[in-house]
Amino acid sequence: MSGPDALFSLRNNFYLGAYQAAINESDVHGLTEEETIERDCLVYRSYIAIGSYQLVISEINDSAPTPLQAVKLLAMYLAGPEYKETALSSLKEWLSDTVISNNPVLKLIAGTIYVHEQDYNEALKHTHSGGTLELYALNVQIFLKMHRSDYAEKQLKLMQQIDEDHTLAQLANAWINLAVGGSKIQEAYLIFQDFGDKYQPTVTILNGKAICLMHMGRFDEAETVLLEALKKDAKDADTNANLVVCNLHLGKPATRYLSQMKLSHPEHTLIKHVTSAEESFDRASQAVA
Repeated sequence: MSGPDALFSLRNNFYLGAYQAAINESDVHGLTEEETIERDCLVYRSYIAIGSYQLVISEINDSAPTPLQAVKLLAMYLAGPEYKETALSSLKEWLSDTVISNNPVLKLIAGTIYVHEQDYNEALKHTHSGGTLELYALNVQIFLKMHRSDYAEKQLKLMQQIDEDHTLAQLANAWINLAVGGSKIQEAYLIFQDFGDKYQPTVTILNGKAICLMHMGRFDEAETVLLEALKKDAKDADTNANLVVCNLHLGKPATRYLSQMKLSHPEHTLIKHVTSAEESFDRASQAVA
C-alpha cells in the first residue's frame, strides 16, 4: 500500500490557481528524486503563472533535467518577442529528439505553447496519446477550443477511469458542462462552488463561477463574484475580459477593464477583436469623410 501523496497539496494549489500558495508551501521534505523534479516543475510553473518569467529563465540552468528545461522554454516563450522565436526553435529541435520527445512534461509544454499559437492540430500531435491527467486535461481544453465537445468527453472518460474525484477530472467536467450548456451549466456551477467551499476561492474558481452565472443570465451575481476576483488580481486577463462582457450585458461602462487589458494583455483575443473593430470603424469613418 502506498503512503500519503507528499505533493497532493502543492499540485492541488497549482491546478486551482492558488499559485502563491503553491510557491509558499513548496518546502516538502523526504521526496524522491522524481518527486523533487515534479515539485520544482510545479513551483516554476506557478512563477510563470504569476508572470515571473525572468526568475524561471535565470534559475533553471542548462544542466537541469528535461522536465525543468521544458518549463524554462515555456517561460522564454511567454517572456516576450525577444525570446519567443528561440523558444519555438528549441522546442521543435527537442521534439525531434527521440530520446527526450516522449517526456510527459515536454509534451505538456509543447501542447501549451502550440495552444498559445492557436495551432491546435500541432498541439494534439504531442498530447493526443495522453498518459497523464494533465495531458488528458489539456486535450479536453484543445478539443473544446476546436468545438469538439464529443472528443473532449472521451478524454474526460479516460480521466475518470484513473480518478473521477481528482481535481483535474472535476475541472475538465466543469469545462465540458459549460461548453455543452443547457442544464449542464448548473452542474458546472456546483463544481466550482464545491471547490470554493473546500479550498480558498482563487481567481480561477471565481471566474468559473462567474461564467456559469452569466450563462444562466444572473449578471448581477456574476459581477459581484468577478469584483471579488479583481481584488485578488487586478490585472488578471480572464477577470477583466469577463467583466467587460458582464458590464455590457448590465448596460454599464466597461472602458476601465478594456484599458487594463490593453496595458497588461495586449495580445488577448478580446483586445485583438476590439482593436480590429476600432480600426474598421476608423477606416469606414475616413471613407465617409
